[in-house]
Order: sequence, then C-alpha cells, then structure tokens
Amino acid sequence: MGANSSREGLDPLDSDSDCDSESRGTSNNGYDSEGSFATPSSQTSGQKQKGSTTPSSLEEVESRLKALKLKYGVNSGNPTPKNAAKLYLYSGAYSAKSKWVVSEKLTFYEFVKRGCDDDQDEEDEVGSDSHWFLKIGSKVKAKIDDNLQLRANKNEKRVDFVSNGVWAMKFFSEEDWVFFINTYQDFLFQNTFGYESNDENKLKVYGKDFLGWAKPEAADDSIWEDAMDSLGTPPTKTPMNEGNDFTEEFEEVAPKGGAIQSIAMGALDNSFLVSNSGIQVVRNYSHGVQGKGLYVHFDNAKFSGGKGVSSSYSTPKKALLMKAETNMLLMSPANDEKPHSKGLHQLDIETGRVVSQWIFEKDGVDVSMRDITNDSKGAQMDPSGSTFLGLDDNRLCRWDMRDRKGLVQNIVNERTPVLNWTEGHQFSRGTNFQCFATAGDGSIVVGSLDGRIRLYSTSTMRQAKTAFPGLGSPITHVDVTYDGKWVLGTTDTYVILICTIFTDKKGNVTTGFAGRMGNRLSAPRLLKLTPLDSHMAGTCKFRNAQFSWVTENGKQERHLVATVGKFSVIWNLDRVKDGNHECYQTQVGLKSCYCYKIVLKDDSIVDSRFMHEKFAISDSPEAPLVVATPLKVSSFSVSAKRLQL
Repeated sequence: MGANSSREGLDPLDSDSDCDSESRGTSNNGYDSEGSFATPSSQTSGQKQKGSTTPSSLEEVESRLKALKLKYGVNSGNPTPKNAAKLYLYSGAYSAKSKWVVSEKLTFYEFVKRGCDDDQDEEDEVGSDSHWFLKIGSKVKAKIDDNLQLRANKNEKRVDFVSNGVWAMKFFSEEDWVFFINTYQDFLFQNTFGYESNDENKLKVYGKDFLGWAKPEAADDSIWEDAMDSLGTPPTKTPMNEGNDFTEEFEEVAPKGGAIQSIAMGALDNSFLVSNSGIQVVRNYSHGVQGKGLYVHFDNAKFSGGKGVSSSYSTPKKALLMKAETNMLLMSPANDEKPHSKGLHQLDIETGRVVSQWIFEKDGVDVSMRDITNDSKGAQMDPSGSTFLGLDDNRLCRWDMRDRKGLVQNIVNERTPVLNWTEGHQFSRGTNFQCFATAGDGSIVVGSLDGRIRLYSTSTMRQAKTAFPGLGSPITHVDVTYDGKWVLGTTDTYVILICTIFTDKKGNVTTGFAGRMGNRLSAPRLLKLTPLDSHMAGTCKFRNAQFSWVTENGKQERHLVATVGKFSVIWNLDRVKDGNHECYQTQVGLKSCYCYKIVLKDDSIVDSRFMHEKFAISDSPEAPLVVATPLKVSSFSVSAKRLQL
C-alpha cells in the first residue's frame, strides 16, 4: 500500500443540523436541542402527555434549576457556566461518509477522582483513587493522561481527544476554553508526577534549569531559529501537502517459515532482514532494497551456546553490523521475560557461519546487557573495528573483542572468548537505562525508564554532561543526528525532539554533549498523531523513531520516521523546527507537531528506516524508505518534488 496524507489541520465540526437523534431530544442535563430548559417526560407512549404547566412539572423545573445553580454556580447573568460545552463525536468509521456529528448540544464536564463521584464504574482500575478523571455528561469518563491524545485549538475554542471513540468539545467562549485547558494541565501534572501542580513542585520535578519545560510560553525559542540559521536550512514555506510523494518501488516476501523481526540497514552493498529463523540478504539500490536470493539459516549446531550464551535464536532481538558490514553481532535475551543477555554470537556474513560466541564479563564476573550499539554513526563501515558499546539497566560501557593487550583473541578453540570491558561505569542504582545511540563523533545519548535523556561526551561515561528531565513517560528508543545537535526520544504516545545547541560562558556555540547546558536551553517539541489517526492506530504504541541517515560532516538529516502499528509516520525535520508554521499557532503548552505523512500497510510494521543518504538519487530530496512487516519488506522512493508535510 502507498502513503496516505495525514490530517494536518482539524477537520471542521459539522453544523447543528447534523446532530444525531439523541441530541435532537432532551439531553441528560435537562436541556432540549436548542439549549433551553425543558421538562423531561416520564410518560410511556400509551399515556396522555401532561401539560408542562402542571404544579408537579413546575416544581420539578424549580428543583432542577436550584440543583444546577448549586452545582455549577449558574446565575441569571451567566446562563452557560464555565464547565458547559458542546460535545461532538466522529462518526462513520473513517469511511467516505465519516464526519463529526453533535452528540450533545449542551453538556457539562467535571474533573473527578475515583470515589468522589456517586456513579463510578466498577471496572475502573484498582488503586486509582489518587488519579483525576475527566467526566463529560454520561458519555465520557476517562483517566487524564497522555492516552487521551488531547489536542487543543485556541482559535476554534475546541479540544479533540480519544476515549472509546474520537470526541471534540467546543466551548462557548475563549475564557471557558482557557479555564478548561489550565485545569486539565494541572490535573495531568498531578496524575503524571503525583504532586499538586504548583511552582514549587514543578521546580522539584524539572529542576531550576528546565523550568522552560514546565512553562514553555516563557522559554526562549530563539535557540531553535538560531540553530536553523547556523545549519543553513531555512524552514520551508510551501503548502503542507502536495499529494502522495512516495512511490513503492520494490516488495520482498519473507522466506517461508521466517517472520521478519528487524532490519539491519547497511550503508554499503547490502542490508539484512533478521527473522526468527535466519537472515535474508538484500541488495541496496537507489530505489530501495531487493533480494539477492541469499539466506543464512539459524542452525542450533552453529549457534550452540557457550558459557552464559543462549543457544536459542528463535527471537533475535538485536543485530549489529561491524567490520565494513562483513560481520554481524546477534544478541538474544536469556529468557522471554527480560530483554537482558549474558552474551552474543558473531556471524561472518560472507561464509554464513558463526565464528564466535562471546560472553560479557567484568572482573571475572558475568554481567548482562540489554542493548548494544556501534561506537559511532558510521562505525559499521570501518573494516578494522573491534569495539562496540553496551548498555544495561545501570551500566554503560565499551566492549573490545581484542584481549587486554589489544591482541585479536583466538576464537577458533572451544573456549568461549570473553569480551574485554575497556571503559565505562557501573552505577549503583536508579538510572534504569532503556536505550542508547551514538552521534558521528561517538557522543552517547541514553534514554531511561523515568523519561530522562542523558548526554555523555566522548571523554567519560561516568557522568552525563547534560541530563534532560522526563515528561512522565518512559523513553523506549533514542536517536541523535550525526552532528549531535538534535536528539529524538520515543515514548508510547509521542516522540520528543530536543535541541542540544547552546552558547557557553565563553560565547562559543556547542552542544550539551560537550558541556553542561545549564539554563541556556529551550523547551522541546513533541511529535504526535492527531486524535483521529491515534484512534485508527488503536492500542499500538510509537516505536523506534529515528532520523534519516547521514555519516558525513556538513550533511544534515531532513526527515524522521516512527512506527505505530500499521503506520510508518514521517515528519519533515525543517518543518518541526520552524516555530512559525501552522501547527504551533493555536496551541498552548509544549509545541506539538501534527504535520506528517503516513505509509499504511496491511499488517503491523516491525521496522521503518531510511537508507543511507548516498542512495538518494540526484533529483530526490531523500534516500528511499524501507518498511518491514513480518511477511514483507517494501521500499518507497521519494519523488523529485520535495516532500512537503
């Protein structure tokens, strides 16, 4: 399947005439379809309708009016209280007839804690007493967190969100909209961090150097503009969508019996599809990847486990190219419950045989690793490379396949060779590292379970030069541009883009990898799906957001891609950086970019990666995008017309 243009703006809400049958009748709040107070009818169809002027009806009206005044503070001069709104539901299941319909012409919302309201649902999660919920009439009750995917639009006095469907609330005044947004953000902070939303607690969560993250409107955005000027990449000013800019060039079917798990993208002649039964070799072309007919099967005889090394390769989790892409390190977890491994296998791609089984060991004691990566962005192309980086929950280190004297170890004998821990640090506790990546010079970015993103220089792994605070969601994947000026962090519900550039005390422009940024930084930008696309993606999470691939100074990444279920989502990096584009003009809080394009597949996507920039043809702005599902891998070329998002 090809690429679908996303909804870069908010779909217009339909007119009142499109309201559904429920909104035409009396609402649960006692208001008729025109918003005037009406007497609910309690008669059956066989009963004669009583007049609305009977004493009992007047008494009921008076009682309800008093109740509303007590609950919402209604007075004769303010007929629509602050917590009144018009509620819409997106109907039509994304067909040609899909549209917004009015669910309730006048409804009321409130923020409640579990146990604070009388009609709490039994299925509410246990132990959620400290969590705030958003309740809208009888239609919506949802915990306030990032899963709501709430998108605010100040110009339209509107918020869109996901809760068993896609909803929109339209407020009657800007004051009402501001009141809702401020209250919602306060309770979101409290649900996320467990503290009441105030300046003291925000200082506790973010630290004094990062208060711009808590109050983005007060942050200095000029750093983003200065960064763009220094890179010589002015923001694009053309329309966001110019049709379908992707063309599917090749499609490869996974070998029989093997489901693709990941892509090991090569920068030279070949790339590799890692499945649960072996490795398929594909050829790199200027329009994508195509099969060579070569397949290396995982054989238990070849992959016999050494000391501490798992012999099972049914689910390889990491494949790392080395030595000019002639060798591959394969790491699988010791068990299915945890991603950690005690060792790895080294595969000679040219012969298709395992040449060694390595174990991780420090000071004579076996240690585990949860991830490995190359020393730098282009290290896999170095024919003499023998070192790589390792990461565990509380460890960051460099491993060497040579012995302590720098000699190549004899890996022909039956002994399982031990990797040499050349440098690194074993932290006492609390880091909870999850993922890492390297820049072109070998600087390291590390993402953590608590949402923190740490930057380490090339000189030491003991202490981070800069540590960005978390926004409340674990970081599951990180990437960094070749020059180290931009960092991506993936969470389940959004991607965070951070600018690492700052001016030090001597007036030099540098990055947070080289020095402590202090308070000389700006707020990050968030990359999100619209509520409509988020609902289409279902419960699927963001995975593996990464930049397009360059390995040369002076070259700049142009796009970034992330995977969500059956979607590969592509953003234009220049557009995300540009603080003046349409997405940011109607928002409050951290700037969130909804301008993207989607490659939609029939099956869940396991990996999406741009090929190396050298495979971009002369009339194309970007190298091909390779998208893998368990059974197929597709290549998409970008048209000569620059990809506008």
